[in-house]
Amino acid sequence: MLALFFGATAEAQTISKPELFGKTLSAAAKAVEHYGAVEDPEAQRRITDIGYELAVQSDFRDFPFTFYLVDMPVPNAFALPGGQIFVTRGMLDLGLTDDMLACLLGHEIAHVTQRHGTRIQKRATLLNVLSQALLVGVMVGVDDEPENPNDPYGRVGSRKGSLVQGAAATGMVVSELLLRNYSREFEDESDVEGQRLAAAAGYDPDGARQLWELMNQRIPQSNAYGYWNTHPFSDQRMRAAEVRAAELKIQENPKPPEDFRAQTQKTLLAYEPRNKHDSEELRSFIDLSALNAWPKGPRADDLRLNTLHRQRDAELENEEMSRDYGELVRAYHLQIEEVRALTPDSAVLGTLENELHELRDSADKLLPKALEIWQDGIYQTPFLEIFLSNYPTAEAAPDVALALGNAYSRIGRQADGVDQYLRAAETGDTTEAGRSALVGLRNLTPYLENPAALQQLSDKIDDPKLRQLAQERLDKVASEYKELADGAEYLRRFPEGDHAEQIQEHLETLAQNLYGEVVLYQGVGDHIKALDRIQQILTHAPLTKAAVALRERAELDS
Repeated sequence: MLALFFGATAEAQTISKPELFGKTLSAAAKAVEHYGAVEDPEAQRRITDIGYELAVQSDFRDFPFTFYLVDMPVPNAFALPGGQIFVTRGMLDLGLTDDMLACLLGHEIAHVTQRHGTRIQKRATLLNVLSQALLVGVMVGVDDEPENPNDPYGRVGSRKGSLVQGAAATGMVVSELLLRNYSREFEDESDVEGQRLAAAAGYDPDGARQLWELMNQRIPQSNAYGYWNTHPFSDQRMRAAEVRAAELKIQENPKPPEDFRAQTQKTLLAYEPRNKHDSEELRSFIDLSALNAWPKGPRADDLRLNTLHRQRDAELENEEMSRDYGELVRAYHLQIEEVRALTPDSAVLGTLENELHELRDSADKLLPKALEIWQDGIYQTPFLEIFLSNYPTAEAAPDVALALGNAYSRIGRQADGVDQYLRAAETGDTTEAGRSALVGLRNLTPYLENPAALQQLSDKIDDPKLRQLAQERLDKVASEYKELADGAEYLRRFPEGDHAEQIQEHLETLAQNLYGEVVLYQGVGDHIKALDRIQQILTHAPLTKAAVALRERAELDS
């Protein structure tokens, strides 16, 4: 069996260009960190399973393929030249069939196998910049800005612009690296190869046409919107896909992916990051990628345990009342469910269940002390958050939720505040917490500025008058909200909400206004305010026209 999975075979994968792979791997880790991973093991498993079924048909062995599901509400998919493939939550939310998903993944795999990423000089430059972004940043140029060789904000000598550093620099480069579209020639090549791979793996290549039809119905064909921004569309491409599908034969007995996946895991684990500065974080990312590549067997079990132990040990280093046992319990539950679904006879299942039991016992032993702090009334907001995470069914939980709702409301976290008020209100008007939560919601709703909070209230509250009040307020706020973050939160939580289109339109307006402020503040030399606006646009509206314009005028300083 070991020889079957790990012996030297003609299909053995390599890392033909370690420097390129290292850069794309770092970019992938930054992308997942920047956009956020979706904690949906079943959805991740579906993408990974289909992805490797196609990848093994490609006979491409220069880099190991890896697949990621990222938390972007906008439908999209993209690939890095080192074999890292991304699908967004918004794409899956469209309701793709397996045939559609296979053609989508086949298209992205083809960008890698056809080496499109390395045939575009701009992407190579972006990879170089990303590897140094935290140190050297990205220069955002302004043509009419006065030169100042002593400027503390990043202008050097005759260079014009302001140096965007840290998270903003990384976010800018990651966004540009992933969201930059390919030429028509490269898109056509990927269409052809992607459908061939889908058919070779046993899927209907007509899934490409079906996918485009679905997206035409569900999302606007705008150059500033999601998939159409990175994959320019035309009716001619759809007709060509339909013709190809009729000519391709669906393979009834495709090459199985198990050996390929095991070899992918082995190749990933053998890779040693060259940059020691972020090697520990990157090593964790590699371990997770290797686990997704082949989630069965003793090595996968070791990876599960190592990942959980890192998270557990880091949490246990905190003070007792600052330990989030609830988050650890959820992490263990996810892995236990995964093992039960894949290898229910695995010995690691008993280890996971025993460690989970120990964590619960440790949390329960701290409950009396937590209740004492709660009853004394001397605590801060993090204590309330951890209490509810650790003891969601405790008798005091509704009262704690009410207190947390009040705390969130005071600091402007309206959507989170509404969530906690609703949690307290679930106990009904028979409890003091329930009655107080309803009063709080009635008083708060007319002043809510956060669209997501109003949508949440409208969807979850049972009180008809309060629901109507929330709906009327949302009708007004959807086109008047003030902060980019509020619009982004609504689109993340309610991508199919009744007001999503209105929210998106206003998000574009707000982003464009902030872009104008970037130019204005850079022009007068106020770089702190300019960088704040840049950060807002890149974080909360990376696909808007303003973000595209911002990236286009960025001068990459490698």
